[in-house]
Amino acid sequence: MKLQNTMLFSIATFFLFIAASFAQVKTDYDHNANFGQYKTYSWEKVQTKDPLMVDRIKDAVNAALTAKGWTQVDSGGDVSVMAIEITQNQQTLNTFYDGFGGGRRWGGFGGFGDATTTTETYQVGSLVVDLFDAKTKNLIWRGSASDTLSNNADKNTKNLDKGVQKMFGHFPPEAKK
Repeated sequence: MKLQNTMLFSIATFFLFIAASFAQVKTDYDHNANFGQYKTYSWEKVQTKDPLMVDRIKDAVNAALTAKGWTQVDSGGDVSVMAIEITQNQQTLNTFYDGFGGGRRWGGFGGFGDATTTTETYQVGSLVVDLFDAKTKNLIWRGSASDTLSNNADKNTKNLDKGVQKMFGHFPPEAKK
């Protein structure tokens, strides 16, 4: 019975770890925008509760845009960049069974035994990056990434970098034919 309990706990922990270890990334863009005309960008604003995250966010986005051939300018870029970081508490329910029961019962064999359900609270960080055409002020691209936060700042920075790289993986969007 103890082996079954240990296996159930291990399997549940594995799936919780797998679900929490991958950033959720979404992107969308103005299908009428000509991304070929944009070569430079300027930062407008980074909004976050943690002032230490401002430079980390800028560094991650700058690295992604530079890798795509765009150049940052202090002001007057073709595109204006804005970013917002949001942290929210999330909860998950974990149910562990202390055995599968045994013996003959009405309706069949066994049962699930006793179960214990606990609530786990964890933090999820989300980053939204918006790119605006500087002349028209129209939103031309939006990317977002969400991931479970750690108590380790270095790990969170690595996850931020990975999320932003994934966000800009297919950037700039190709024109529809």
